[in-house]
Amino acid sequence: MKPTIKPTGVARDFADDEFIVSKTDARGRITYCNDVFERLAGYSEAEMLGEPHSIVRHPDMPRAVFKLLWDRISAGHEIFAYVVNMAKNGDHYWVLAHVTPSRDASGQIVAYHSNRRRPEPAAVAKIIPLYRELMAIEQGEADRKQGMNRAYDALLEKLTQAGKSYDEFVLSL
Repeated sequence: MKPTIKPTGVARDFADDEFIVSKTDARGRITYCNDVFERLAGYSEAEMLGEPHSIVRHPDMPRAVFKLLWDRISAGHEIFAYVVNMAKNGDHYWVLAHVTPSRDASGQIVAYHSNRRRPEPAAVAKIIPLYRELMAIEQGEADRKQGMNRAYDALLEKLTQAGKSYDEFVLSL
């Protein structure tokens, strides 16, 4: 059983010209990770390969955002999203992720590819209050799935009120 990692509150950073790259199979298990990902996550390639990408999931990251991400990519669409990840030692790092599906010759989704870059600090400062609000909604329900769905609905309502798609919202930050 994997030990529980507790957040340290320490932020990790990476250069503007560095990209975190990973690939997963259709179930989200890591099949490739570059050296930048290894360095920031604090895991070796051997520790990451075959593991679910959620190995770097930070507990402050709303499940509703991952629901939106999975709904979009499993339907064959790309997505941009701000994500806070957690390293093996509990440190965290923010990314602007671009996730795309990979298809086989018959058009079936067989894998996913993600490029992550260093986000602008101002954009992170704008997304944090939203993520805190979504987390509060999620944690306000005894049933985790119900909480995630309520937060997801709240996110979609905010986008509707703003008159923006999720991608437009993310790219406007």
